[in-house]
Amino acid sequence: MLDIRIIRENPDYVKERVRLRGGDHWKLVDKVLECDEKRRSAETEKQALSQERNVTSKQIGQLMKEGRREEAEALKQRMGTVGERIRELDAAATAAGEEQEALLLSIPNMPHDGAPVGADETANPEIRRWGSQPDIAEPKDHVEIATRLGLLNFEDAARISGSGFIVYQGLGARLERALINFLLDTQTLENGYREVGVPFMVKRACMYGTGQLPKFEEDMYGLENNAMFMAPTAEVPVTNLYREQILRESDLPIKMTAYTPCFRREAGSAGRENRGMIRVHQFDKVELVEICRPEDGYAQLEALTGHAESILQKLGLHYRVIELCTGDVGFSSAKTYDIEVWAPGQGKYLEVSSCSCFTDYQARRMKLRYKDAEGRMRIPYTLNGSGTALPRLYVALLEQYQQPDGSVRIPEALVPYFGADVIRPRA
Repeated sequence: MLDIRIIRENPDYVKERVRLRGGDHWKLVDKVLECDEKRRSAETEKQALSQERNVTSKQIGQLMKEGRREEAEALKQRMGTVGERIRELDAAATAAGEEQEALLLSIPNMPHDGAPVGADETANPEIRRWGSQPDIAEPKDHVEIATRLGLLNFEDAARISGSGFIVYQGLGARLERALINFLLDTQTLENGYREVGVPFMVKRACMYGTGQLPKFEEDMYGLENNAMFMAPTAEVPVTNLYREQILRESDLPIKMTAYTPCFRREAGSAGRENRGMIRVHQFDKVELVEICRPEDGYAQLEALTGHAESILQKLGLHYRVIELCTGDVGFSSAKTYDIEVWAPGQGKYLEVSSCSCFTDYQARRMKLRYKDAEGRMRIPYTLNGSGTALPRLYVALLEQYQQPDGSVRIPEALVPYFGADVIRPRA
C-alpha cells in the first residue's frame, strides 16, 4: 500500500499519479485523509484524557490519605465520565483506522515518474527486439502441431475438468517437464537465484500482501469460503515467505525462484486468439522474486528482466520487450516490462513474462521491514518476473521450430533435458 506520510505531505501528487492509471481510484485519496484526520483527532483527545486520568488518580489517592473523602468522590465521578469518553474515542479511532486501512488497500501503486503515459496497451512502447522471425512458408498453429505429434489432448482435459485445461501426454509431457527443469537450472546455476518449493495454497492474508486482493478476488480460485486460495502465481507464496519479518541490510538482495502450477479464472472468450494453450485456467510457471534496498530497485528490475530474457535467448526464440504505460501497468506495480515471444502460427507476439518493480507497495502490505547499517527501520522494494510462463513458451517453441516434414526441432540448450533433438510425427 502507499505510504500514508506521502499522502499527507503531497496528496495532489499522489492523486495525479494514480489518476494516470485511469479509473477513479484517485478519489479515494481524500477519503483516506478524512479517515486519517478522524483517527488522529480521536487519538490525540484520548491521549490527553488518559493523561488527565492518570494525574487525577494520584490526586484521588492523596485526597483519600488526607481524609478529604468528598473531594475524592467528586473526582471519581468526573473520572467515570472521562473513562466513558476514552472508550468512545478508542472505538472511533479504531473504526477510522480500519476504514483507512481498507481504503489504502484499494488504491493502486503510483506509476514511476518516467512511465510512458497512456490509457491502454496501445500506448505501450517497444523497448527492444532480439533475433528475427523464422521464415516459415505456411506456419501451423500449436494446436495442429501438438495434435499431429500426439503431445497434447484438449478433449481429455475438457472431459475431466472442462474447457481451459490441458492434458500433456507422451513426449508432450516430457517436453513440459524438460522446460521446467531447464528454467530452474538456468535461474539457479547461472543467474544466482535460490530455489524454493512452496505450497500451492495460500492464506487470504498472503493474497492481500502481494495485491491480488481485494481487487481481483473474482479471478481467483478460493477454498474454505475464500479463507484460502489456490496460488494464482508463485509470486504470492514466495514473496510472502518474508511477511511480517525484520531483515538485516546485509541479507539483501534476496533472490528466489520457484516452480508452481498457477490457477486463475481467466480462460476468456472462445476464438482463435484464445485457442489451445493461449489462455487457460491452470498452467505451469517458474517465477523470479527479489527483495532489495529501495535505492537498488529499478536497477535490479533491469537485471531481473535480463534473466527472464536469457531463457528465450538460450532457446533461440525471437521476442520483443515492451514497457507498460500508466493505464496498463498492474495494480501493485510501479514499473513493468512485458516480454512477448513471437508465435508464427498465431501471427502475433504473446506475453510470456511480466517483470515488475513494486517499490515498497507490497512490503508495506506484508509488514516486511529491514534494519539498515545505522539501525534505522526501512521498507524494502520487492520485484518479480515470470522466468517464464510455460504454456506460451511451449506454443512459441512448437511454432517457431516447426519443420516442413511436420516434425519439431528441439533447441540445442534443451536437448540434454529432453533427451532428443527432434519430435517426429507418429507412424
